[in-house]
Order: sequence, then structure tokens, then C-alpha cells
Amino acid sequence: MITGDLKKKVDKLWLEFWQGGISNPLVVIEQITFLMFARMLDINESRDEKRASRTGQTFKRRFNEAEQHLRWSRLKHIEDADELMNIVRDQVFKHFREHASDISFGDYMKDARLAIDKPSLLVKAVEMVSDLPLEVGDSKGDLYEYLLSKLSTAGINGQFRTPRHIIKLMVLLMRVEPHEKVVDPSCGTAGFLVGTLEELKQRYTSPDGVIEEELINDKGQRVVDKNYTGDLLDQQQWQHIRTQMFHGFDFDSTMLRIAAMNLYMHGAEDPDIHYQDSLAQSFAERFPTSEKDAFDVVLANPPFKGTLDEDTINPPILRMVKTKKTELLFVAQILRMMKSGGRSATVVPQGVLFGASNAHKQVRKLLIENNQLEAVINLPSGVFKPYAGVATAILVFTKGGETDHVWFYNVQDDGFTLDDKRSAKYLDELGNTIDFAGDLPKVVDGYHNRDKSITSTEANDRSQLTFWVSKDELASNNYDLSFNQYYTPPYTPPEYDEPEALLDQLESLENKIATELAELRGLLK
Repeated sequence: MITGDLKKKVDKLWLEFWQGGISNPLVVIEQITFLMFARMLDINESRDEKRASRTGQTFKRRFNEAEQHLRWSRLKHIEDADELMNIVRDQVFKHFREHASDISFGDYMKDARLAIDKPSLLVKAVEMVSDLPLEVGDSKGDLYEYLLSKLSTAGINGQFRTPRHIIKLMVLLMRVEPHEKVVDPSCGTAGFLVGTLEELKQRYTSPDGVIEEELINDKGQRVVDKNYTGDLLDQQQWQHIRTQMFHGFDFDSTMLRIAAMNLYMHGAEDPDIHYQDSLAQSFAERFPTSEKDAFDVVLANPPFKGTLDEDTINPPILRMVKTKKTELLFVAQILRMMKSGGRSATVVPQGVLFGASNAHKQVRKLLIENNQLEAVINLPSGVFKPYAGVATAILVFTKGGETDHVWFYNVQDDGFTLDDKRSAKYLDELGNTIDFAGDLPKVVDGYHNRDKSITSTEANDRSQLTFWVSKDELASNNYDLSFNQYYTPPYTPPEYDEPEALLDQLESLENKIATELAELRGLLK
């Protein structure tokens, strides 16, 4: 979390863009992303130069001898605004486009362009980006998260981010392992992928705050003893995390650039983020051999309430479920994308849980009869306010096998108010927001410690917020997965007054009636 002077700098930079005529928050973030990326290229080039000088090893340069004037360390010293504009617009962005194949996320730089029209705004933006602490490890990610939080307040073009605390919930439910491959088929700003990366860093960090990767040299040897007794990851495992673990698809090129930069800022050097409609026929062309059975973990909050023309949908998906509804198609596609034994946490509208159409029943039956539906976690209907009020749930499932029992949890308190303001309800002793509170820690603990042995005992109390339901019972109810279908409200015995108290009340009423009758009789005289 960024606070104080740094937050003020970012807010000031944001305001400069708005005053400079760029009011679309996605464009603002995209342009700041380009400038931050230009500076990161120079930072990494300088880092490699120092390493090469120290070790004598060569490296692949990002700037050749004729391009040295395009490095950020040179740009920030240009005082003439028009000269700076010409170099950045005509040369730096040309460098992005021409060297797209040489940089980590080149696919999204092929159409990069400078949207800043005013030289004075560019000068201010370069000055402010130069002041941001991009060299500091964790601060880059916090900084970018704060930029992305501006989208939450803007809600541009119907695009909004999954709330960070819901992302954290789903990431903690999955507990991705260092060797696995993770995908988000509708990645947006890559919140789920970044959340996974941050959780891995936290899990493999020593008690004194040193990331385990920092304890390993280039040969995979431990170089510093931090008295940390937990599992260490070797260099190969960290290399997998940085370059091979994360995959994301989207069909908004601006969001792809933002997603790639978001991951890059958090330490993923070469994420596989690319332009793709996950439900389209062309998907198989992009991954002819690995589209199916490719991933260990899928984390997703796919588009709701959409419909597609049948001829645009990848045929293998339609063979699994005959429908045009995107929320159902995505569930089928997620199953296709996972390896056998792969697992997913996916947000769906609650209509998926109880819809009466054949397609709804078909998807639920597919999850239960041909795979392992692990959990249905109901979320409060205000989770996505102010942009959407639809009630949602998280489906947790594993590919393959079959279901015997499903664990249900009804979240009533996600730690925030359920009005349009979505204000935090819990603060720590310093007055800072606790963004993972209410029922959410209980959900994570309950899921990982759930005890299936209680399913046929009194401990499986349907009057509580969490319980088990058997596959047979689900099947007998058309595979209905709505919480209320199986929930039994706790019985509260009615309370009655004592007989003498009731007689006193009756006597009082009769006296009052007699008095009012006497008054009425007096009015008739």
C-alpha cells in the first residue's frame, strides 16, 4: 500500500493528465504505463551493464549504440519540451514497435502510440515518473495497484476490476504451487495472476521479510542464512514463476498492455498475456496443441449476461454445452483448458446455480457427474457494486473424477458495506483498512480444513452458514446448487407472556373500551 508523499505524486500525475485533456482513465493508465515501461527498460539495462562489468558476461542489449539517446536517463534531462515530444513520439515509441519481438510483452507494443498532445504535459509526466521508486522491489507493484484502483472509481466503459479482497479469497482457496501453470481466460488487468504471484512471494518469504529468491545465487545455492526453516525454492523454480507460470487472455489491447505491465511491475518478467477471445473458434489456432488440457489452475471472473452467435463459438465448447450464454460457455471452456486434476475458482452469476434451462442443468451435471465440484461459495449481492448488483457465487472445482459431496458456504460479510460506496467495515489499531476481514478468513480456513466425515452426522448442521450436500441429493433436485435450496433456518421457539400478564393486558384493554364507550354515549346526549 502506498501512502504519504508517493500517493500525492501519483494523484498529482493523474490530475495533470486530466487537466491536459486525457480524461479516459484507461488511456491515462496506458500512457503512464508506456512511460514507466520506458524507464524500466533503462533501469534493467543499467542493471545488466553493472553485472556485465562485474562478471565479464555479455547480455542482449535493449538499446544499441545508435539508440542510447532514447534511454530514460537521457530523456529526463531534455529541457526543451518540443524536442522531448519529438523524440518520445517519433523515436521512443518507434523503438517500442520495432523491437516488439525483443521485449517481454512485445505483442502489445506493436500499436503503441503516444496519446499526449501537449509537450508541457509530457515534460511534467516525465518528471513525475522519474520521481517514482521503480527501482524498489515491492513498491512497483503497490504503485501500479494504486494506479489501477483509479479504474474502480471510474468504471469506464462498463469495465471494472474484481475487488481485491475477492481476488485474495480465490487465490488463497487455490494455493498455487511453484511448479504449476496458471491462467485467467478473461484477465482484464491481471488481478488474479498478480494476486497469485504476491501470495507465492508471501508464502516463500522468511520471517524477517526476505524473499527466498534473494537468498539464492545464480547457481541455485543459498548464500545468506536468515534462520528461515521453511521450504526454499531454487533458481529454476523462481525462473518458472517469473517466465512460465502466468497466462492471460483478453480481447482489449489496452487492457492487455496494462495487464502485462502489472505483472512486470510485480516481478513476472515474461508473462504470456495475449490478445484472444477465449470462446472464439480462433482460440484453437493460437494454441493448436496446448489449448486443451494446458493449465493446472484457472482463476476467472468471466463476463456475465452476454450472448454469442453460435457460429463464432469454438465448436468443442458447444459439444460440451449447447448454449449462447457466456457464463455457461466459460465454465465449459475452463474445464477444457485444465489438465486432468487441474482446479479452478470461478465467479459465476447465481443464475448458473439454479437456472432451469437445459443448458444450465447440463453445465451443473457436467461439474458434478464428470468432475469434482468441491465448493459453492455464495457472495453477497453487493460485492460488485456500484457497477453491478447481480448476486454471484464462486465455484471451486477439479477436472476429472466425480463428485460425492459439495461443501457450501454462505458469505454474509465480506468486510465492506454493501451499498454503492463499499466502505471498509474493519480498521486496525492505526486506523488502516483491513481489506480481508468479515467471513472471508473463515471461508479460507473452512475450505482447507473441511471434514467430509461429518456429512452423515449431526455436525453437518444445515441451519449454519456452511454444510455439506451429497451428490444424490443434488441430482434429485436437478443439480440445483443454490444455498437456500438446502439451508434450514434455525428454529426459534416463540416466546409468550405469563398467563397473569396476559390477563392484565386483557383487563386493561376492556377498561379502555368501556371508557371510550362511555365517552361516546355522552356525546349522544
